[in-house]
Amino acid sequence: MVLDYRFEALKKWLAGILNANYEIRPASADASFRRYFRVTMHDRTHIVMDAPPEKEDIRPYLEIAARLHALGLNVPEILQYDLQQGFVLISDLGKRLYLRHLNEITADRMYEDALRALVTLQAGIFQDSAFLPEYDRVLLRREMELFREWYLSKHLGLNLTEKQHAVLDDIFDGLARSALAQPQVWVHRDYHSRNLMLTELNNPGILDFQDAVRGPITYDLVSLLRDCYIDWPQNRIEDWIEQYRTLAMRCGLPVGEDAGLFLQWFDRMGVQRHLKAIGIFARLNHRDGKAGYLNDIPRTLSYVLNVSRHRADLLPLFTLLRQLKIPEAMI
Repeated sequence: MVLDYRFEALKKWLAGILNANYEIRPASADASFRRYFRVTMHDRTHIVMDAPPEKEDIRPYLEIAARLHALGLNVPEILQYDLQQGFVLISDLGKRLYLRHLNEITADRMYEDALRALVTLQAGIFQDSAFLPEYDRVLLRREMELFREWYLSKHLGLNLTEKQHAVLDDIFDGLARSALAQPQVWVHRDYHSRNLMLTELNNPGILDFQDAVRGPITYDLVSLLRDCYIDWPQNRIEDWIEQYRTLAMRCGLPVGEDAGLFLQWFDRMGVQRHLKAIGIFARLNHRDGKAGYLNDIPRTLSYVLNVSRHRADLLPLFTLLRQLKIPEAMI
């Protein structure tokens, strides 16, 4: 049995700051190098984050948590931290993950809460936002390259021709231009059903916000409504988009008067995000041994195919995926 030195160090750190007997059990893992444990003391629980300093910098998490808390959002409270070791003790938002509680009956109420919280988060742009990096062209392109490198090449073993590479390059450039043309707001960057908690007060609880940026206004909206982990009929998605636009306009967010243009932004932003996500899911399997994420590729790829077959500027992407005989594209 291999000794987990970080876990032993974590327990020693907790013993020093809690001064009480406690139990510790795994709480969750995510698609990074971070680990989370639930710490129980009598009738109280906390969450402790283990973020190896050589892999994860906890300072953005601490900074953004404070900023989001100041907006009135329900994010974990920072109780203690150790920058050198990469440990953070935070309040526990519970075990009721949005994904497990979303269904035909609960969805409208739960998404209404999530949309209200999203508008509050985005409105942070009206404050000092210099602490957030920009979601620039370099980052947008780097994310989409994950699709080419890890899904097409590594996972499927495909060798694209120069012409096929050129098609991808044109698509990636167009999607980046569309994203950069949108009004820029605070972006959580992973605002979906696995990072939202159903809470009794100030629903939802919001997790995993350390990669926040200043970026396109539709990014978090498409993350939420075209979620890689749960899907909804298009008519419901469009109803929720309109609900969001009404809330956003009331708060002065620059969503514009043209609902059709906004939907174009939403569709293109979704393709950018979903290409990235497919690449990440493939990388999690091949690099990190997390094969479970492969199960989420078909749904995520279906979003790309459904949008690209109906948008003239994205039709070359749909055609390319069929040429490559990707199974989901052949249906």
